[in-house]
Amino acid sequence: MLSVMQANMREIEDSTVRPKVTDAKGILKQNRQFLDYFWDIAKPEREIRLKAIEDLIEHLKQSEKPDELKYSLKRLVDGLSHTRDEARSGYSVALAQLLSVFEEISLKSTLDSVKEKHNLQTAKKKFIRNAAFGNFFGVLALSQSTRLHKEPQVMLECVRLLQSLSHYREHLRDLPRKTMVDILSETSKEVFEEVLLSALQSDLTSALNTPEQLELLLVALQKFPSVLKPKKLKKLLGTTAVITKENMPKLVEVLKTAARSVKKENILPPVAFDLLQASLREDNFEMFWNEAIIKGMLSEMPGPTHYLSFRLLGASLPLLSVAQLEFVVSADVMTHYGQHMLSAQLADRFRFAPEMEKYVSEFMRGCADADKQLVVALGFTQLTNQGYPVVPSCWKDLEHMDLSALQKYVEWLMEGFCKPQLEKCLDFSTRRQKGNQETEVESDSCVVRFRKWIILRLTFIVENHQIKKREDLVMKMARFIFFHSFFDVKKPTPEIPETTQALSVPIDQQTRASISSAFYGLLQGMNTMAVLGDSAEAERRILGVKADGSMWIYCVVQYATTLLNQSKHVQSVQTLSPEQRQGWDSMLESVEDLRKKAKKSSSPEHSAFQHLFLLVGIQMFKAPEDSLELLNDLRTCMEKAQAKKPKKKKANGKSSDEEPLWVEVVVEILLSLLSQPSRLTRGVCKAVFSRICPHLTQEALSSILNVLDPNKDEDESGVMVTDEKEKKKKHKEEEERDEEEDDDVEDEEGSDSSSSSSEDDDDEAMEEGEGVDQNFRLDLMKVLQGQNALATEEDGSDEEELDDAAMMKLDGSLSALFLEQKKKIQAKKDEKDRLRKEKVLVRDFKIKVLDMVEMFLSKQGSSALVLGMVEPLLSVIENGMSSETSQQEQDFLRKVADIFRNRLCRAKYYCREIDGREAELHDMLERLIGRAQKLTDSSVSLYYFSAALYVLKVLRGVVSEQDSANAPSTPSELRLMGKVDVERVTACFRNALTSFMTKRKSPLTGAMFIDLFSRFPVLCVNLLDTAVENITAGVREHQQGQACVVALRALQSKDVQNLMSDAHRTELHQKVVDQLAKSFEDVECKNKTVREKIVKALELCQHLVRTVHSQKMQVNLELLQKVLKSMNAEGSLQKPGQLEDTYWSVMKLFGILKPKMEKVKKVVEAEQTEETTKKKKKKGFLPETKKRKNRKKPTVLEGKETPASTETAGGASGEEGKKKKNKKKNKRKQQGGEGKETRNQPATKKAKTQQQQQKKKKKGGQQEVDGK
Repeated sequence: MLSVMQANMREIEDSTVRPKVTDAKGILKQNRQFLDYFWDIAKPEREIRLKAIEDLIEHLKQSEKPDELKYSLKRLVDGLSHTRDEARSGYSVALAQLLSVFEEISLKSTLDSVKEKHNLQTAKKKFIRNAAFGNFFGVLALSQSTRLHKEPQVMLECVRLLQSLSHYREHLRDLPRKTMVDILSETSKEVFEEVLLSALQSDLTSALNTPEQLELLLVALQKFPSVLKPKKLKKLLGTTAVITKENMPKLVEVLKTAARSVKKENILPPVAFDLLQASLREDNFEMFWNEAIIKGMLSEMPGPTHYLSFRLLGASLPLLSVAQLEFVVSADVMTHYGQHMLSAQLADRFRFAPEMEKYVSEFMRGCADADKQLVVALGFTQLTNQGYPVVPSCWKDLEHMDLSALQKYVEWLMEGFCKPQLEKCLDFSTRRQKGNQETEVESDSCVVRFRKWIILRLTFIVENHQIKKREDLVMKMARFIFFHSFFDVKKPTPEIPETTQALSVPIDQQTRASISSAFYGLLQGMNTMAVLGDSAEAERRILGVKADGSMWIYCVVQYATTLLNQSKHVQSVQTLSPEQRQGWDSMLESVEDLRKKAKKSSSPEHSAFQHLFLLVGIQMFKAPEDSLELLNDLRTCMEKAQAKKPKKKKANGKSSDEEPLWVEVVVEILLSLLSQPSRLTRGVCKAVFSRICPHLTQEALSSILNVLDPNKDEDESGVMVTDEKEKKKKHKEEEERDEEEDDDVEDEEGSDSSSSSSEDDDDEAMEEGEGVDQNFRLDLMKVLQGQNALATEEDGSDEEELDDAAMMKLDGSLSALFLEQKKKIQAKKDEKDRLRKEKVLVRDFKIKVLDMVEMFLSKQGSSALVLGMVEPLLSVIENGMSSETSQQEQDFLRKVADIFRNRLCRAKYYCREIDGREAELHDMLERLIGRAQKLTDSSVSLYYFSAALYVLKVLRGVVSEQDSANAPSTPSELRLMGKVDVERVTACFRNALTSFMTKRKSPLTGAMFIDLFSRFPVLCVNLLDTAVENITAGVREHQQGQACVVALRALQSKDVQNLMSDAHRTELHQKVVDQLAKSFEDVECKNKTVREKIVKALELCQHLVRTVHSQKMQVNLELLQKVLKSMNAEGSLQKPGQLEDTYWSVMKLFGILKPKMEKVKKVVEAEQTEETTKKKKKKGFLPETKKRKNRKKPTVLEGKETPASTETAGGASGEEGKKKKNKKKNKRKQQGGEGKETRNQPATKKAKTQQQQQKKKKKGGQQEVDGK
């Protein structure tokens, strides 16, 4: 191909006659870089376009060449009608910048050139669209040049051109009108009055016809109110104002048109917002809202007109006064918005709520008037659907609310809870609700729904830390919710402000239960709340306390004590017994004592007990009996902790008493509290446990680990769900009583109904039962034999029948028998369901306990107690791998594995005080390695091996001060192994390595030993000989390859090299070379495993040869080189691939290069053969009359009349085409199946294939029958 091109070039150069080169536009004279600017301006990427425009302007400034400036102007004008949108906008922006920088360019001449180049009158029909865009972007460039206002006549021509372009709406839409509005907004009053007003006369007169013309008028009114006075408007519109009753029908139509035009964009049309502003200027807002929006826009079906009304509502909030806001949020637009929110909950519905929240959020953020904020917040709160507000209780728009407005809003919520005035709310019902309800909704149910929402809203205000609030407001809401959760008013008293607000409707039991649950959620939010305001406590970032340091929950308990002491004025919903009241008082005394001690000397122990006392005490209003028992345990626990604290210090944590220590009792209490499904309890337990972690003992930690022990699931589950068992037993007894009563009623009603019901019960029982019960079969036989209803061989006749009385008696007996069987089956089913739920509860409880384990490891990772957690956690992982695969079980197992791997094995801090426990840790190490070898799952074995490495790290301890640094260690430091028995540990790991290399199915992997060698170089040196021996002694190719990898990583380690002497290293390298030479002898790449093994061996060989050559070691490589040469004796390793590449990289170190493949000669020979065949085929010739044209291809095909005619010049291509067709046909036949294959067959072949298919079907059917 290259030679042909060179020959053609020589012919062109040698030719004497050359075509005349014309450069009419001067393009060839331009600089290449200069021309590239215009190409980049038309590119789709915005950054490239802007950069090209900037570079073009800079180039023109520096060059100062008139011809380049003239060419640039012409090129940019030509590009305004480009077919691509990005190119048009790029040329327009470039032209605007050019006109702005070079003021010597006349705007008039530029506009004339635009009109001349993109003439709409002379343009062809198919170029009308491009010409229209060229004119528009030309005017747009002039308006963006910031020079248009200086030349009024040019501005007038631009406006007239835009008016003429408005006829091409199918191409430009409303772009010309928007550009006219932009020009008006930058025009001065004098220019508008003297120049543009006359030109815009027709558009302003017909302003009520289209949204664009109306927007033009509204912008002119807003910009030039002194020019367009009422008298002028009277001449233009016939009215002195825009917002009038006469104009309302036309304005509504314009708004509807504008709403439909932005259906896809989901934006507010500018004309609608301008109309809103005009109504405010003309003081006709209410008339506009009622007539245009409510009666006009909302009269349509839900759709674009409704969404425009909603957007106008949100956009109008910052512009309205307080009275206007109250009018808007109480009008029908809000009702329609509420109906839309309910209907939009369905799938695939457009949801306007996010847009409205954005509007309200911007209003709250930008509004400084607290009264306006309060009106808007109340307006959206009072939008209710059968008593329940449509706006969610978690409304983030309250985050920008002013403090005073929030105070008033909270007071309104509390008053609305006590005295709900639903008649003042904007309540509505959907069409479906109106159709379903025959009677009116009861007011009590609406009150219940309204109160529940108010409590949730108050809780959200407290829990949301982004809402700015004061401490007194938070305490006020907490007192209010607590009071109505557990107390009723007897007599109002000013000492308790909550009693002064009487309830218009009493609180029912269901509402009170929801309020109490919301209260405990509120406490959780208060416990995690940062200190409000600027104080010393806030700087310390302490959670759950006030500015004075007192806890929020303590303040709530104090308020509860005040209520309990005011028995004349308030009454507790759940009356406390004298013992429970005494327990409450003793709890208060204990808390006060702890507070006094904490002031003297702050201790985590004091704060932990204080947290527990307050938490358990506040639970007394929910479960008094359980709370009383926990309080007694806590009190005795605290007394022991205070009494035995000095003894504990002397005995180093070992007490001779048999009673448990206070920490153990606290842990037991925390475990019992964690069994409750409460976020508050879980959070407080975590906070308390974090404080007592330093005081934890082995017994306390064992009680936590026993919960996770998989062998104690049954015991734990029995403790966990004792209360639920009792409830279920009672519930079952009640159900059985009801069923017995129903059975008696059925027996009294008649025999027919009883027999039919018994038959149904029998069917259901038989379906639900897993199999036929043998006892049930015997009982059934007894009943039938007792009534002589069972036919036997002794009976002479089968025709004897029972009389009616005996039949009735038999039916009753059968009914009772089958009913009893059904109860048994249902009992089995309930038992299974109970066990399943019990298992879920136990697993959930264990997941909570894992939080305590994780916290202890993160806070006390260097404690000696951590060593006792290794094996229990491993047993949990091992048991979890072999148990069920439910989602909850997987989450639990994943969390345990994560804690074990990241918090224990990879922890930065680990135990370093192991005096006297060396033998115990060595035994544990041997147990872990032994267990890792016996497992079947490699993933579980990895955790055991990692645990063994952790124990080994603990035994070694800190080697030097630079242990954590990346600085290289000296050989003396590397040989330090702390308290590790090197011989014993080496023997243990050597057995494991030998087991991995000699067993066919070993759970160990090579990566485990690589990790061992990299972390403990001393053991690596001791075990390296074993790894080298198994290069050839491995039981399979996989183990041999892993031995090569392990040896390679060990030899690459610098620490291992520093630990070995030169003689040892030389001896080791010679041994590895001999093993490799032996492994390469008579090797055959018969499968993938062997190839992988050879690749790994070659990588080790490459490292060895390179090391021996670079360090000039006395190692004999001749045998290895000879064996490697013999591997390629047949030339089988010359193909490309990983094995071949690695092989030749090794041979290159010996000075042997890979032979080159002679591919070019084969190609040349193939071309020569093709040329000879073509020359041979060019023999025959057909006249034009003999040729046939194929319909699919324009090429000429030759006939098949004679054998000689097939070898013509076109024969080769014809045969190739036929071969391709045949291949396509074969593919189609294969894809089409048997049915398509038989279409083109003869009748006899079709019959045979059909018979064969029928036989196959028959055989298949018979096989299915036999299988069944």
